[in-house]
Amino acid sequence: MRSEDGGESKVGKQLYITPQNTQTRSQKTTQATPQNPAPETTNQNHTPQATGLRPQKTEMKKYTYTDKKDTRSGFGAGLLEAGRKNDQVVALCADLIGSLKMNDFIKEFPERFVQVGIAEANMMCIAAGMTIGGKIPFTGTFANFSTGRVYDQIRQSIAYSNKNVKVCASHAGLTLGEDGATHQILEDIGLMKMLPGMTVINTCDYNQTKAATIAIAEYEGPVYLRFGRPVVPIFTDADQKFEIGKAWMVNEGADVSIFATGHLVWQAILAGEILAEQGIDAEIINIHTIKPLDAEAVLKSVAKTGCVVTAEEHNRLGGLGDSIAQVLATHTPAPQEYIAVNDSFGESGTPEQLMTKYGLDAEHIVLAAKKVIERKNKNA
Repeated sequence: MRSEDGGESKVGKQLYITPQNTQTRSQKTTQATPQNPAPETTNQNHTPQATGLRPQKTEMKKYTYTDKKDTRSGFGAGLLEAGRKNDQVVALCADLIGSLKMNDFIKEFPERFVQVGIAEANMMCIAAGMTIGGKIPFTGTFANFSTGRVYDQIRQSIAYSNKNVKVCASHAGLTLGEDGATHQILEDIGLMKMLPGMTVINTCDYNQTKAATIAIAEYEGPVYLRFGRPVVPIFTDADQKFEIGKAWMVNEGADVSIFATGHLVWQAILAGEILAEQGIDAEIINIHTIKPLDAEAVLKSVAKTGCVVTAEEHNRLGGLGDSIAQVLATHTPAPQEYIAVNDSFGESGTPEQLMTKYGLDAEHIVLAAKKVIERKNKNA
């Protein structure tokens, strides 16, 4: 049997606490509530503002948290809720029940669970077949095994025939930690978004992951849902309605657009606080759905700020940054800086060490924002 990780991988507190945030965990805080993205604009002129008066600054919205959990636990909670809502929801796992937090679903619906064992390719094909009878299968294993190992089966048996399979992948990116480069897939978003008809979602905290899991059960078509192992702050609303393909405006700003996904959303918030202290007004947008991308939200933001930082726990080639760059190149060329792994594999280390070494933290987002603003000003 495959060895399951029994513990929780914790990203160190310095990744989440800045000198500007002096509130202690013991103090009572209120979770922020995600707001719906701004209505679509009818203005088709998306040219970035380079001269003249820029929009009035707004104060950085404060986000706090009272608890931390891993996003994979949000998946487990969402799977159970989806199963309660719809008896066609079934689950399959490749010998990693504990790691994927499927225990509660199995306990309540044992007849709707299939333990495939270490046979991921078979799992994808079985799931594809189950959709023919009207089932809504959720497959669960590590992101590396959910994509790289079974890409042929996903392409041929799921994507090509548009099967209603939900490919759910945990332990994605560098924050898998000590397991090292062989398990730290950094190419999965690129692999999956290139498949025609495949929806790609990368969630930022426990609540958003739970909501996304429930939402994709109601969505017709193949989905890749990416989440992770580390314990991270819960800062989105517990009762949120997850809208596939709609970006979430985290904070409105005027100087730079920061588009972040997954674990980097919280880092972008911390970066925004630091930038605000230095007089820089950052607009922060959570792109949880990488495909289909909310291009309208991207263009509307860049028309206001004129420059972009993208932040993701993924290879800079093929990830969120490239999706944003394609939109900008087609509609509104603008300076862009990437926060991502720079075309390399990972390595063994704690999640905190790796995120710092590879530049995936608030400090590096701040530096990227300053750099891209300087580039924008030179072009003005």
